[in-house]
Amino acid sequence: MSKQLDMFRTNLEEFASKHKQEIRKNPEFRVQFQDMCATIGVDPLACLITLEELHQQVLKGRGKFAQDVSQDDLLRAIKKLKVLGSGFGIIPVGGTYLVQSVPAELNMDHTVVLQLAEKKGYVTVSEIRSSLKWEMERAKQVLEHLLKEGMAWLDMQAAGEPQYWLPALFTELYSQEITPEEAKEAIP
Repeated sequence: MSKQLDMFRTNLEEFASKHKQEIRKNPEFRVQFQDMCATIGVDPLACLITLEELHQQVLKGRGKFAQDVSQDDLLRAIKKLKVLGSGFGIIPVGGTYLVQSVPAELNMDHTVVLQLAEKKGYVTVSEIRSSLKWEMERAKQVLEHLLKEGMAWLDMQAAGEPQYWLPALFTELYSQEITPEEAKEAIP
């Protein structure tokens, strides 16, 4: 069984490597793929890049009139990102470094809540409880995790009860065509 799991893990990592762009472009597939990977303890979407390669990409993206950024600047910035969680890390290898970025892990509960919030861009505890028939504690745990990972924003001033907005869904929402009437309603 462990040999089969190792073989599956290897094949999954190869698949992720070959189809990384497609996985990252399709949010629904990405969530399902990450959930499957988390179940077996694999994180094939984690990216490893040399510090030199990251440095070149940063310089390329900044334009020719921007202030220069050194590799030391990048190392210090990555170390400071540690306070936000385990999204980035530095791995010393010989005389250089590898930079590792790891996407937040989502389980099936997180995935279901994201799907529930997809239409409006936000979700409430009551909506989760009524739609998914969950206990209050389960709903709150999932939402707290999304807040902690920076994937959700909490609107305490919303009418009724607090709303948990998911910024990742904003592009999806506002890229859809809306009628002039809907546009008028959206503007306060």
